[in-house]
This record gives sequence, structure tokens and C-alpha cells, in this order.
Amino acid sequence: MEDHKLTGILSALEVESNIILDEMSDCEQNTIAGMTFTKGRIYEKDIVLATCGVSKVNAALFTQIMIDHYGPERIIFTGVAGGMDDSIKQMDLIIADELTFYDVSPKQLELCFPYKVRFEADPKLIELISSKDPDIRKGLIITGDQFITKGELKNDLKNRFPDALAVEMEGCSVAQACFVNGVPFAVLRGISDLADDGATDSYQEFEKLAAEKSAGIILETLKR
Repeated sequence: MEDHKLTGILSALEVESNIILDEMSDCEQNTIAGMTFTKGRIYEKDIVLATCGVSKVNAALFTQIMIDHYGPERIIFTGVAGGMDDSIKQMDLIIADELTFYDVSPKQLELCFPYKVRFEADPKLIELISSKDPDIRKGLIITGDQFITKGELKNDLKNRFPDALAVEMEGCSVAQACFVNGVPFAVLRGISDLADDGATDSYQEFEKLAAEKSAGIILETLKR
């Protein structure tokens, strides 16, 4: 493990992480168990960056290996998500105050390790990141292994999680791994689609723009 503190940054896709990578200097790559991590600097800050790919398992693996090998002081996830609340639209920014899995029963989460239904993001990171844009919405993000593209499925999730603002495929896995390791974390998402019947077309139109907006906030945060 590294003997000094740094910030870990994760994204699911290269379109999300390359925005951060383009600003990094003094980069060194390391591949562990087939997973690539890039260590470098941004604004005089030490950074380790990785593109974890989609899915809960990938996100958890990358998070744990990042913690084990680099010992980050904090981990931030940046990327895109589908909007859940009726007030959410494309290009909105959502920062999680809590995350949970929508495809694991709450009772199972409660009764099995690590015995938590919802994982709370770090309040200081939330405040710092949110201060960069007054329009950032704060609330619940739900995670599961499915890209939601059907209005019927979205409505079912809304009934089960009426306070959810966004849905995605990695955030709660990062949250759980950080929780069990005692690492502060934050999850920031730009809305690329509304997780409905038009999600596929909307995603293709807004993915890069929403990713750039989310990553831009993280870069502004690192300046501080």
C-alpha cells in the first residue's frame, strides 16, 4: 500500500474517466489482476484513476484493489446515470447522500454482512462537491445490474424507492466497499437519460455531455 494519502477516482466508462485522465500529469500505470490503475497529479494533488467497467462486481473489485494497493484518503465516483424523479431532466447533476441496491432485498441487506440497507456518503465531500454548482441535487441513488430502458420497470422502481433521484450500475458497490474499509466516498452523476422507453436514444445523445459535466465538477473540486 502507498504510504501517503491521495484521492481515488473511479468511472465506469472511458468516456467518463478520460476527461480526468487528460488533466493528469506524471502518470504511471499499474495493472493488478488485469485491472489498470493510473497514478498521477492534478493541481498539485496526488490522484489514482481507474475505469472499472459497468456492473456491481467490477465496481467493487476496482474499489477494493484501489484501497488495498494505493490507500486513498477518499474515493470519488464520477459518471452518468438515469433520472428517476419526475423533476429530474437530462444534464442535471445528482450527488448521492445515500445509496442502496434495488436488485437485492432490503431484508437480505439488513441480515447479511455488512448489515446495512443504505450506505451514507461522506458529508464533507458532499458539501465540498456541491459547493461547485448550486444546482446539484442531493439524494438517494439506487444501483443494480441493469440499464433501465422501460417505463414499466422505472415505475416499479419508483414505487419501491419513491425518494430515488437516479439509477445506475456501480455506485452502491463502491459505497459498500468504501464503508467496510472506512474510506470516505462520494458519488456524482450527470443525468444522461430518464430511465424510460426513450433511454437508449437519450443516452446516446447526452452520455458524453453529462459525463463531461460531472467530471468538470470533480476537477473544480480538486482545485480546492
